[in-house]
Formats: sequence, structure tokens, C-alpha cells
Amino acid sequence: MDDVGYGDLSCYGATAVATPNIDRLSREGMLFTDAYCTSATCTPSRYSLLTGEYAFRRPRARVLRGNAPLLLDTDRATMADILARAGYRTAVIGKWHLGLGAGDLDWNGPIRPGPLELGFDECFLLPATGDRVPCVYVENHAVVGLDAADPIEVSYGKRIGSDPNGKERPDLLKMKWHHGHNHSIVNGVSRIGYMTGGQQARWVDEDMADRFTEKALEFLERHRDESFFLFFSTHDVHVPRLPHGRFHGATDMGPRGDALVQMDACVGELLDKLDSLGLTENTLVLFTSDNGPVVNDGYVDESVERLGDHRPAGDLRGGKYSAFEAGTRVPLLVRWPARIEPGRSAALQSQVDLCASFAALVGQPLATGEAPDSLVQLDSLLGDSPRGREYVIQQAGTLAVRIGDWKFIRPGKGRKFNRSVGIELGNDAKPQLYNLREDPAETVNLAAQMPERAAAMAAQLEAWVAAGQTRSLGGPAKER
Repeated sequence: MDDVGYGDLSCYGATAVATPNIDRLSREGMLFTDAYCTSATCTPSRYSLLTGEYAFRRPRARVLRGNAPLLLDTDRATMADILARAGYRTAVIGKWHLGLGAGDLDWNGPIRPGPLELGFDECFLLPATGDRVPCVYVENHAVVGLDAADPIEVSYGKRIGSDPNGKERPDLLKMKWHHGHNHSIVNGVSRIGYMTGGQQARWVDEDMADRFTEKALEFLERHRDESFFLFFSTHDVHVPRLPHGRFHGATDMGPRGDALVQMDACVGELLDKLDSLGLTENTLVLFTSDNGPVVNDGYVDESVERLGDHRPAGDLRGGKYSAFEAGTRVPLLVRWPARIEPGRSAALQSQVDLCASFAALVGQPLATGEAPDSLVQLDSLLGDSPRGREYVIQQAGTLAVRIGDWKFIRPGKGRKFNRSVGIELGNDAKPQLYNLREDPAETVNLAAQMPERAAAMAAQLEAWVAAGQTRSLGGPAKER
């Protein structure tokens, strides 16, 4: 899921929104309280998820433009490659935001390299994000529904075309921009970047969740008798939040709350499909988010004014973009009825480990250089052991590491507060040290009181960064 926070789901304590289908996963599977993505923004966390490599090792792995070239190397194994080697039929449906093409992509011709060059057999994509052009779907190697007589052009530099933009013509907008989203207008919403042409191919935001879900259901139906891997990646609850009309008023929180309900409904349709196909018992389903939550992220959608008592980050500090816990601690639900006993687990989990864990699950050895930071965590992931990772590395404007109950945030020179979105970023010129067991909200910095522990954790973090990979390395020293 996209931008779904630790406190956004009723199974994680939310009361202002009901997520019964996601709660079903919680009841029938394992709910993890201490699970992490690797980065507080989407492109780097998705990179780590699919490659088993920390994105901070890849300087270009940051939030990408909508016309950026493919970030992943086609000669490096991805999660999809690993599962394809084991005979799985593979697909990615939904948000991508990892780049497409080799640079200066012509959206009117074959769109490659992309997911099909990374181990996926098929794809139906939102190329970047809903607030970035181009506002079209890509299926396999082509824009869906493109009229050759109306070619697409995309620019993230100079303005192109003569169409009005959101800054000049706010009167044309059905959702006003708040900051940074005032370029080309598509479907009554101004976006980041400029786009001309492709009128027939342009998406309708309100239909996006249904389009993705329909494609996912078709995939499950077609491959019901095969081993399959579906990476289903919703746009919800990312901006612009324009859920289908049948979800309007589903909550008192406006579009963001209604988008949460829409997202839950999509999950429900997939679970119901597995039921109807008789596949529920032996299908492993994982639910998680790409980073922490954000409320105002560029559009005037009443997300702040109507938030009420809802706390998207739960009791955690920060949110999307932040080195504090809410930036990277995310929901993780794992269900496999034939294998996993329902329950809760405090085992440390990181999305970077899914590559190695899936490889072990399907009996595929990893070659040297594959998934270099991914560790096999099947015992804890499947509920056989309460002990997970010894540490997790977190990336935002700076790096942080959690070792056991202790969290260290490396000194950073960036802003302490993003005023546009209202989130503390976790940057500080001084080192930060928190005891998460006693202080999960990270309110008391203990670095000055415990300089030896802070220095030891800083040294361990730097060693992992300098090593270039961590799969073959041991954990932290026991005394740390």
C-alpha cells in the first residue's frame, strides 16, 4: 500500500476508520508490531523490497520524476526473477515508481526496459505516482489506449504545449493544489510536470482502484492452476485522493479516510477471489506499506481539517519523509492458513529480507551479489520463532539503526521540520539515541547521557554502510 501509516488500520488500533478486510488478515494470520520498510519515501523502499539491497547504496534511488529511466539493473536478480526461476508466474499491478526505459523515453513506442526485463511476466502500471505525469497506464511495453494520432510528450523541465496549468487556472480544478502540484491539469487535477497529448489514454483517478483490482482478479483467475506471484501495489492512500463515488462519506475524514476504506475494499475483493478459487488455504498473503503516513501532501483535500482524533502514525513520532519511527515502521500482516498460526509478533522485520526469505521458501539459492542485504527470516515471518532480525537500518534524510530496543539516528544537516506537510524529519546536528521499549515516541534523546552506547551504534552503522553488503556479515556485537 502507499503512504499507509502504523495507526491507519483498525487492527492496529484505529477507531475512526474500519478496515474489516485487512482486519481479516490480522485475525487469520500474524500481525507484526515491529516491522519496517527500509526508507521513509516510496522509490527507495520499493527498490529495497524488490532487490534485497539497501537503497542508500544506490545514489539515484530517491523519489523519481515520472519520466525517469529504469532504476533497477536488468542484470541483477529481483524478487520476481527469483520466483520465476522456481516456476512461478509473476505480475506487478499498480504503482511502480521505479523508472521506465533507458533515458529520454518515447511514450509512444515500446516502453522498455521495465518490469518485463526484471523477472515479471506481465504488468499493468501506474508509471510513477498519481500526482506526476504522464497520467496514463502502461501495460507490458505500451501505453494503454494510446491514439497514434495524438502522441504523448512529457517534460519535467521546460513547459510544453499550450494547455492551461493549475497555477494559472485554479478555476478549472476540482481539487485545488496546496504546494508544488500546479503544472499540467488532467481530470481536473493539476500535477507535477508537463504533459501534452494522449487524451484518449489518460486515466480517471476515481476509477484507478477498480482498474487495478480488476486486473489483479483476472491474473488470479488465469493462473489459478499454477504457482503465481502477484505484486499488487495500490495507489491509495497517496495524493491526489479521489476515491470512487461509492466510497464518498465512508468516513468523517474526507478523501483520505474514504481512500482507506476503498483500499480495504480492494483487499477484500482479492481475498474473496482466493476463497472462490479454493486457493486461500495455501496462498501466502502479505500486507504492508511502502513508508509511513502523510496527511497534507500537496492538495487541499481537508485531510488536516477533518482528521479529528485519528492518528495515522499511532503513538509513533514523525511520518513519511522522517527518520523517526513513523517514517519506516509500517503495518505487516502475513497470512498462510495451511502454515501460519494466527497471532501477534514483536519480531523485528525488514522488507529488505523478503527476497532472501522467498528464495529460501521456494528452494532457490542466491548467487553471489544477489539480494546483498537480504537475510532469511522465514522462522519469524511464518511465526515459528519470536526472534527476528537483530537490527534494522532506516533511511530518511539521514540514516538510523535500531538494534534490539535501541534506536540511533545519525547526525543530519537537513531541515528539522517540513512545514508544508507538517512532519518532523528527524534531522539534528547532534546524534540521537532512544530506548524504544521505554520511549516508543522518541521523546527523550539519551545520546548525551549514554555516549558510549551512541558511539558504538554509530560505529556499527558506519561499518554496515561501508561494507557494501550485509548478507554475509554477522550481527552486532552482543554487548551492543
